[in-house]
Amino acid sequence: MDDEQKESGEVPGYRSYLLRLWREMGTGSTWWRASLQDPRSGERVGFAHLDELFAFLREQIGLPPPVEDLVKAEGSLETGFRSEEGGSE
Repeated sequence: MDDEQKESGEVPGYRSYLLRLWREMGTGSTWWRASLQDPRSGERVGFAHLDELFAFLREQIGLPPPVEDLVKAEGSLETGFRSEEGGSE
């Protein structure tokens, strides 16, 4: 562990967050929102969709996107646009 990690309390290969989940209701639909808060710094990150939360966590630990996301991305490159799904989760 280097001096910077000792000062910040970071442990290599370890992450902790306070996870908050809540349901929002709209006209005829409901969806889940989420936020993560770093307990050391207090920094908070909000997510409008759970897929965004999962993508953030994968990025934080260095995992590539799921295969189905790569397939969707390749398809969107061919058509020139991305479709937004899950508006009425």
